[in-house]
Amino acid sequence: MQHILDAILAGADRPAFESLDIPESYLGVTIHKNEEAMFEAIPAQQRDPRSSLHLDEVPVPELAPGEALIAVMASSINYNTVWSSIFEPVSTFGFLARYGRSHADALRHDLPYQVIGSDAAGVVLRTGPGVNAWKPGDAVVAHCLSVELESPLGHDDTMLDPEQRIWGFETNFGGMAQLAIVKSNQLLPKPGHLTWEEAASPGLVNSTAYRQLVSRNGAGMKQGDIVLIWGASGGLGSYATQMAVNGGAVPVCVVSSPEKAQLCRDMGAELVIDRQAEGYRFWKDEQTQDPKEWQRFGRRIRELTGGDDVDIVFEHPGRETFGASVYVARKGGTIVTCASTSGFMHEYDNRYLWMNLKRIVGSHFANYREAYEANRLVSLGRIHPTLSKTFPLDQAGQAAYEVHRNLHQGKVGLLALAPSEGLGVTRPELRERHLTAINRFRER
Repeated sequence: MQHILDAILAGADRPAFESLDIPESYLGVTIHKNEEAMFEAIPAQQRDPRSSLHLDEVPVPELAPGEALIAVMASSINYNTVWSSIFEPVSTFGFLARYGRSHADALRHDLPYQVIGSDAAGVVLRTGPGVNAWKPGDAVVAHCLSVELESPLGHDDTMLDPEQRIWGFETNFGGMAQLAIVKSNQLLPKPGHLTWEEAASPGLVNSTAYRQLVSRNGAGMKQGDIVLIWGASGGLGSYATQMAVNGGAVPVCVVSSPEKAQLCRDMGAELVIDRQAEGYRFWKDEQTQDPKEWQRFGRRIRELTGGDDVDIVFEHPGRETFGASVYVARKGGTIVTCASTSGFMHEYDNRYLWMNLKRIVGSHFANYREAYEANRLVSLGRIHPTLSKTFPLDQAGQAAYEVHRNLHQGKVGLLALAPSEGLGVTRPELRERHLTAINRFRER
């Protein structure tokens, strides 16, 4: 593996990459099928990813048509990493088994281990038959949409393809590894002003936020919209906050500490609610919500906005907040939802939805065009990475633990082949122009 790293660090030319020997195995962060019941008696919030994530030497799979093998310099932790590691809400080995039955090339994915991870920045090493847009030596980032593209149902919106999957979660050979297998249409140019670990951090969450908030497939945000953003300094919310500010909307950022509130202000948001300091308790107990708290929350929003309710609620906590989200949206407003990190079984008072003509819109990752547009905003320096901390590959369990326990802010990165942070910048002039914004999260 060292010869691959040496070629990348030396900036070798394309013929040099084409002649590199590919090793027979590589190190990857894995979960094991024979451990999928290890947390059965433990509540989800108490499960510990440090017990289930392993760093294993695994064989390099054969490339199928339309695929690329990439040398991964860095990756990052997403909440689906946590779900994979705690086998919640279901074990991802069921996804691999179903995928394996779909066609011959997919059978490679159905293994007793899964290399996880849905983000990566690195360099193309090999391409399979039918790949023309990418060559060995190309610096790339990988988005996580994997589709077969054989059904007409997905040609207008690739997220609607019946064979749509999330790479590294519903497939094998993901990005938390020294090497990764991707479909070539998952690849996008690496933003040249970012380091490897910075470039690896926006992919999943930035594209998700773009579809959820900006795209016509999501909320279709416009200038002047008031947007309530839960977890506004976190891995997903921090990108929604930037998009709202850049798009001329008015974000109302909900956070859980003064430090996170300041991060939102540093991103350009003026209206911030520290829900911890203000003591909002939307549930009286496990079964009963408290509408009076919804009302108190709504009054606080109107105090900040000068009397206006929110046009769009950017929803991702799920069960804990969903009743409040439906309540505080304005008449005719939109609640756009994904993820549900606090629980998938949502409850809300339907009177506030139906009688006030509100809409609930489901959103999941992004289609190819949305992922491209989200990455383009990063490359232009309009959206900045929100990386706060980086771990080596052998500490992936600790990194996932911190995300699971909400001990982080922004994104948490992983170094794979990169020997240290700070490498990979090819556009230093653009980096210098945006250095303050790039370092915003890392300085805390």
